[in-house]
Amino acid sequence: MNSRIRRIFFEDYVFDVFESVYEPAEDSFLLAQNLPIEEGDLVLDIGTGCGIQAILAARKARKVLAVDVNPYAVRCALHNALLNKVADKVEVRQGSLFESLKAGERFDAILFNAPYLPSEPWEEHDSASQAWSGGESGRQVIDRFIVEAPTFLKTKGRILLVQSTLSDVEQSLRMFTEQGLAAKVIAESKVAFETIVVIEARR
Repeated sequence: MNSRIRRIFFEDYVFDVFESVYEPAEDSFLLAQNLPIEEGDLVLDIGTGCGIQAILAARKARKVLAVDVNPYAVRCALHNALLNKVADKVEVRQGSLFESLKAGERFDAILFNAPYLPSEPWEEHDSASQAWSGGESGRQVIDRFIVEAPTFLKTKGRILLVQSTLSDVEQSLRMFTEQGLAAKVIAESKVAFETIVVIEARR
């Protein structure tokens, strides 16, 4: 195996992580352990990275659309879908948030392990940093996601957002409420000087 490819394992799954692609960490695993995917769901995985959430969701989902702005991540997710024998259920597209979606596409579940860490401007311009860099407040991408996501949600759909206490969890809960969704923290994990949370928002 190429020395620049890192191989990780989760449950019975194997994931190769290409260079310049975010390697699953505590936030990825917290979401992976709290995926409320139901049989026959249509799932959208934003910021798919190596494809870990999309591939796990494919166990029950009818179809999963995985999206990432990073072209290296798109290739990596496709590779891992093949590696884990779910390529028939996982489609991968390149794009920022919802820009690659087609008119009328709606989902039962939308997943997003957001770039939530506060960052300096110089940190925001390479492929790798896009996975974690959330701008000065850490909310640059989160705020846009919360406003846009409900448009792509089915009537009884739900959103799973991963973020950190460093990027104001209460603000996310308020914004989901303003969008007409009921939101709550369903899982959390203390990591160093922050707590990683999974927020679930439903109509």
